[in-house]
Amino acid sequence: MASRYGRERRYLIRMLQDIQSTYGYLPQEALEAIARELGTHLSKVLTVATFYHQFRLEKPGEFIILVCMGTACHLRGNAENYRFLRTYLGLRPGRSTTEDGVFSVEKARCFGCCGMAPVVMIVSRDGSYRRLYGGVTPAKLRRILADHRRMASR
Repeated sequence: MASRYGRERRYLIRMLQDIQSTYGYLPQEALEAIARELGTHLSKVLTVATFYHQFRLEKPGEFIILVCMGTACHLRGNAENYRFLRTYLGLRPGRSTTEDGVFSVEKARCFGCCGMAPVVMIVSRDGSYRRLYGGVTPAKLRRILADHRRMASR
């Protein structure tokens, strides 16, 4: 990184973006390396990495479940769907990825399809797969998860 950006802290966000585009998240070792290169504390690098929603500190699952938290989706039950997904998938506090690495669950901003609320989007880690589901309920989410778990085991 230093050869590309120098040792200037003003390039920290670009450095983090480059690392995340390479790994899909920000590995601890990479954050420590940036701190060393910039001559700063790891806590300062982590402060920036956790402030911006775009950065992930853990490796995402094979499928990322994006739960819309826009007004229409929130009012029609997506806060409850989000809690259901976390519980059903056994996600511990502070974690967004399942132990088996198949699913990650994240809150998302409005997808712009409020008439279908509540909405959940599932994307693959590599971005090659994207599917939008409207009118989701816990029962529908169970079926969707089962279908995607079968896809993951192929």
